Amino acid sequence: MPQDDPSQKIRRQNIQAWEEAAPIHWRHNQAWQLKAFGTPGFSCLKEVETEILLTLGVAGKDVAQVCCNNGRELISVKNMGAARCVGFDGAQGFLDQGVALAKAAGQDVEFHCCDANAIPTRYHNSFDLVIMTIGVLGWMPDIDLFIAGVAKLLRPGGAVFIHEHHPVLMMLEPGPAEAPVNWELSYFTKDPYVDDSGLDYYGGENYDATPNISFSHKMSDILMAMVNAGLTLEHFNERPDHISNVWWNVEQANIGVPMSYTLVVRKSA
Repeated sequence: MPQDDPSQKIRRQNIQAWEEAAPIHWRHNQAWQLKAFGTPGFSCLKEVETEILLTLGVAGKDVAQVCCNNGRELISVKNMGAARCVGFDGAQGFLDQGVALAKAAGQDVEFHCCDANAIPTRYHNSFDLVIMTIGVLGWMPDIDLFIAGVAKLLRPGGAVFIHEHHPVLMMLEPGPAEAPVNWELSYFTKDPYVDDSGLDYYGGENYDATPNISFSHKMSDILMAMVNAGLTLEHFNERPDHISNVWWNVEQANIGVPMSYTLVVRKSA
């Protein structure tokens, strides 16, 4: 019998860690999110995300979000006039939240539970746009394999839009605003980062958490994964904006490192 793929074991373990965090996140965010999405046209998107999506044009487009968590960005895109919207995530607990939010918004949004590296082939060549927001790429043991799979979702001429924290942040130990900024890891490390403190980055709740395993991918690795998947760079901007829930100390220190980036790549028509 062939041995199990080690990266598949890591992905399964991470999904379990996220399943444990789902009800905790919902307790923190349920009330305000249900109320917000009950408002017609509500959007949780950041200003730069809205600007780029308007430039790309989402009205009437079929849109997928990979690793969508509770799908709130995808529902916001649907509120911008997108046509078919499908969210993919491995944690059913978060997708159940997405169903509740879509219902509150009065929007028809589909959600499919699957490993991000094993999205069913029936979804290939189905979307004009794929979006990914913060906290996706670092969970992928093999960035080339992941991006190649994402590219398969696109129709010819379709685009991928990513808004992520900058990989240089992985060098710095995160903390509250008053914490000092300490260099923690090499930018070039390939070792997985194991954390057993849980994934409640909203309230910092302590619970018996399955250890999660993340990876640091250099910016060049991310860009070359796009090239290797046959995607063409259309937009790339490194930004000072802090978009995570953990590097408050780096934001406060204002030391001049890039904290996020926006990226658009396109499949050949």
